[in-house]
Amino acid sequence: MNIKSVGSICSGIEAASVAWKDFNFDFKWFSEIAEFQSNFLRIKYPNIKNLGDMNLIGKKIATAEIDSPDLICGGTPCQAFSLAGFQNGLNDERGNLTLKFCEIIDENDKVRKVQNKDGTIVFWENVEGVLKDKTNAFGCFLSLLSGCNKELELKKWPNAGLLRGPKRNIAWRILDAKYFGLPQQRRRLYVVAGGKDFSPENILFEKHERNFGELKKYPLIFEKDGHSYEVFREYTDCLYSAYGTKWNGNAAAYNGSLFVVQDGRLRRFTPLECERLMGFPDNYTLIDKVRPTNRYQGVGNSWAVPVVKWIGERIKNYKEMGFSISEDDFSLWGRTTKFYDSTILFDLGKEIVPLQNGITLNGTEIPEDINSSNIADIIEFNEVENFFISPVGCAGILRRKNERNLNINKRLEQILITISSQWSDDDIQKVSLIQPRGAYSRIAI
Repeated sequence: MNIKSVGSICSGIEAASVAWKDFNFDFKWFSEIAEFQSNFLRIKYPNIKNLGDMNLIGKKIATAEIDSPDLICGGTPCQAFSLAGFQNGLNDERGNLTLKFCEIIDENDKVRKVQNKDGTIVFWENVEGVLKDKTNAFGCFLSLLSGCNKELELKKWPNAGLLRGPKRNIAWRILDAKYFGLPQQRRRLYVVAGGKDFSPENILFEKHERNFGELKKYPLIFEKDGHSYEVFREYTDCLYSAYGTKWNGNAAAYNGSLFVVQDGRLRRFTPLECERLMGFPDNYTLIDKVRPTNRYQGVGNSWAVPVVKWIGERIKNYKEMGFSISEDDFSLWGRTTKFYDSTILFDLGKEIVPLQNGITLNGTEIPEDINSSNIADIIEFNEVENFFISPVGCAGILRRKNERNLNINKRLEQILITISSQWSDDDIQKVSLIQPRGAYSRIAI
């Protein structure tokens, strides 16, 4: 397997291009329709064509309008499967793009077969919620991608698994970015697939040869470049695309993980700090006339760069791996499921799984080599007033906490109370114009 060319679907701000820049992968085309991301790609990657609507890609490959690449990567819209969303799965138009993704892979394989080339290598990323989707989105995805004639159904899809189907072999594994050098808890599902002569388990699974290490502990209070800072956890919650506008009404607003105290004032992470949280180069999204909201959205919707780099490196060095999984290995532990069309599932669950040949497989969210990171490394002194939380904003977070009886980080609560008590007469006047009298009471909070 020699990967040279890549096609990118639902490209966003192109985390794959950043992660794989040292691997000599030639990106032939992108596919993105969102306005900011499309403009970003035009400016950042002017020599690579953005095809726009992914629904048209299959036909363009079939008619040789575009290249049929060695590898196709993509992260079809996750909102349909997110546990934070409505979870409408395949009943959502965005969820059905996952099935369109499989059709593109099939079309690419048809063209490559005529050209006497190897089958397409597939890389796909999504939220872990797709495994629990009530419309069995993951089962439908596996069915189409593996070449089954019927929908594959399972009561519970495992966090890590290997499927050998009539047309393709598919491996998947949930990995957490906080073990890959990012101070962010970001658990995502990663899928690698290829033809019947391809063993994707060699990419996503590892030989377990040592006890897992632990993430290093770092001080939550520190000084940097002459300024004092405080954070509320060793790592943040998952950065989300709406962080630029909805920073004060979700779980991260109450556990404090996406806030930082700078010189006694509370603020959000800046777009630059969010780029660092995802592993992008500094100011990667800073293009002409860009709004902070666009930068937050682009970064929050993207991939954790170090995780994608880790997978890309294993794809590149595929021939250097070395183990195979047999049915006997997994049937011994009751971890096999046989479907129709001779399709078989090997279930790694969330555990370490011993094989009969003495090898132990790691398919957990933790890689063999843990890379810790210090949240202080992403912090940069900020002077932009819009990123700070005003006394009114602090009082609002506290009010919602009390109204909804929500749990809150105790240290964060102390800081919110301290800042909200610093209302100026102008603050009070502004609130009185938009809130019923007494809605924000210094005594009530």
